[in-house]
Amino acid sequence: MHTEKLDMNLLRLFEAVYRLGSVSRAADALGLSQPAASQGLTRLRLALGDALFVRANGRMRPTLRAERLASVVQPAVAAIEDVLRDEDTFDPSRSRMTVRLHMNDIGEARLLPELMEALHRQAPGIRVHTTPLPHGEITDALETGAIHFALGFLPSVSGTERVELLRDRYAVVVRAGHPMAKASKASDVRMTIQDLRRLEYVAVRSHSETFRILQQLGLDERLVLNSAHFLALPAIIARTDFAVVMPQAIARRFIEPKRYVVLPAELPRSAFTVSLHWSRRFESDPAHHWIRNLFIGLFKD
Repeated sequence: MHTEKLDMNLLRLFEAVYRLGSVSRAADALGLSQPAASQGLTRLRLALGDALFVRANGRMRPTLRAERLASVVQPAVAAIEDVLRDEDTFDPSRSRMTVRLHMNDIGEARLLPELMEALHRQAPGIRVHTTPLPHGEITDALETGAIHFALGFLPSVSGTERVELLRDRYAVVVRAGHPMAKASKASDVRMTIQDLRRLEYVAVRSHSETFRILQQLGLDERLVLNSAHFLALPAIIARTDFAVVMPQAIARRFIEPKRYVVLPAELPRSAFTVSLHWSRRFESDPAHHWIRNLFIGLFKD
């Protein structure tokens, strides 16, 4: 037997003749002319050295060799066609997939509420798993499928597809009754670097841009708390005269305006973009495409 003479079309033809008991009906089912189907069946018979089907009582009856072949070919053809159908469509309302994301804690605060609300309405069976990865591991994690998407300000991540979602800038936040907040409100002028150097700061070490800004301003020696997580910082600055450098949109959206103030300070290179990153390997996957468009629809400026 010369297996190199077999191809998927011949096996599909064999499966259709076996299932329908007729070459003409198999040709109709596959969109072939009857001569083309007959020629294909002849090629398969020659390749396998077996008649495969004999005519009896108006039907094409399989030989024993054909019965053995059908036991393998039928489930294989069905499985391949199922996969191809799945690749063409994605029904979010019926999906039970888990979406894995790289996202830091501030990203979670900014993006997850709207994302989970949209999934709850449109795709209630989808689960979300977030994990912050070292930036040097993100590209490989996207390539291998360990994560589906990475979201954030990730200037060191390369070799991915990406789309910019939104823009923000870092700001200095203090408690509402802070002496410097009162002074800046009374004078209605922007703060100087000398003003900022009178403050003491708290920061989250997973947000390297905060440390870059403090260092560039010569304020790293004014850092009194280097925290692993952002969650405790609003409560800390509410009870002290410490300041925190954080994204302005997060400050304005998630921190109570009666308790906190964004100081009128211009920070160096403080603007940044939040982007959605993914691997080219999954560009055409319907589920991936749907989730990607969901992110863009929810968050793109």
